Amino acid sequence: MNELNVFVSVGGTATDSQEAFVRAVEDRLRSEGLIPYTVGRNTFGSGAPLKTVSDLLDECSGTVVIALERMYFSSGIEKRGGSKEVSLSNIKLPTPWNQIEAAMAYSRNHPLMVIVESGLKSEGLLEPGNDWYVQWVKPEAAALSTTEFNGVLASWKQKMLADKKTSTLPKGPAELTLAELVGGLRLTQLWSVLAAVAVLMAGAFALGGKFFGT
Repeated sequence: MNELNVFVSVGGTATDSQEAFVRAVEDRLRSEGLIPYTVGRNTFGSGAPLKTVSDLLDECSGTVVIALERMYFSSGIEKRGGSKEVSLSNIKLPTPWNQIEAAMAYSRNHPLMVIVESGLKSEGLLEPGNDWYVQWVKPEAAALSTTEFNGVLASWKQKMLADKKTSTLPKGPAELTLAELVGGLRLTQLWSVLAAVAVLMAGAFALGGKFFGT
C-alpha cells in the first residue's frame, strides 16, 4: 500500500477523553495508509513553531483539523461597547493554531478534513460554507465509524490520491525547461541536436555574409 503523509492540526489535549479521541483519529488514519504528523506531538523542530509547521506541511499531502475545546467562558460580551453588543454564555473555543494551520494548509491547496467538537464557537475556517465539509462530532471513538465520517474520509482520501497522481504525471514538452529537455536526451540524441544547431549557425553566418559582406 502506498502511504501518504498527512498533517494533523490539533492542540495539546487537556483531558483523558480528548487524548483518547485524538489517538482514535490517528489510528483510523493509519488503518487507511495515512501517516499522521503533528508539530509538538510527534514532530519537533529546533526552529520557531511556525517554521516547523510550514516545513511539515510541505511534506504532507493533506490536512486534518481536529478542533477540541481549549478555553471555556461561562459568560462574556461580543463587540463590547458598540451598538451591536451581544451577551454570550457557555463559550467554548479551540486552540488558535487550528485556524493558523488550516489557513496555511489551504494556501498549499491541501485537501482538508475538518472535525469540530460539538458546541464549539463556529467561526473562521471552522465554520460551514468554505471549500470543505465541517463535521461536528462528540469527541468519542464511535464518531469515527458513522456513515458521515466514513464518506467524508473516503472523499478526502481520494482527493489526495488524485493530487498525487497528477503531480507524478510526466510533463509535456511545452512544460519542460531547456535544462530538463536537454537532460532527458540520450547521448546520441544530444550529439544530433548539437550537430543540427551547428549547421543552422553555419547557415546563418553564410547568409549574413551574403547580405552584409563586401
